[in-house]
Amino acid sequence: MPNNTVFNGEDQPVYVEMTNSYLTPDISAPPEMNAAQNTVLYSTNASASATVVLALISAISSIRIANPAGSGRTLYISRISGSIGGSSLLSNMSGTFSIVRGGTLTSPAVLTPVNNNLGSSAASSATTQSSTAAISGGTVLYSYQLAPGTFSQTFSGSIVLPPGSALSANVTSSSSAIGLTITSAVSLAWWESPA
Repeated sequence: MPNNTVFNGEDQPVYVEMTNSYLTPDISAPPEMNAAQNTVLYSTNASASATVVLALISAISSIRIANPAGSGRTLYISRISGSIGGSSLLSNMSGTFSIVRGGTLTSPAVLTPVNNNLGSSAASSATTQSSTAAISGGTVLYSYQLAPGTFSQTFSGSIVLPPGSALSANVTSSSSAIGLTITSAVSLAWWESPA
């Protein structure tokens, strides 16, 4: 058996030479980086609190994003993040996080999307709402259990909302520790491109 060198010569098929210059970098970045520079990355958030008085209680924070029919844009979900927390006794707290295709919010409040390029006044074509009630209807895409603290679920555009579609997300924190104030928060980031 020959004793071959571990370094491949230039004429060998495995040989690779990487050039990493500022003109042709070998660096990749998530699509959100370019979306923010092009003033099409947006975000919105909501939160809710409740105080445990007599028995088990929940703080529910729901958010819904809809891409209106005829908007001429496609929405790509970048990230959904949030948290559950309380004033003390966090060991007596649990939570859930769900993402629902479609869905309806009870008594929704209108949210104004924020352009993440702070130097831009470009407005989102999406309509966003929040509620302190659970999502009704729709199809559950993802469902997670939560421990107290923060979470962030990155999608990098793998959830797509064409015109005429909607997505809802819900964070619920629950506790039975009397006197505890519990909080649920949810944030959503997305970018838009021509449909």
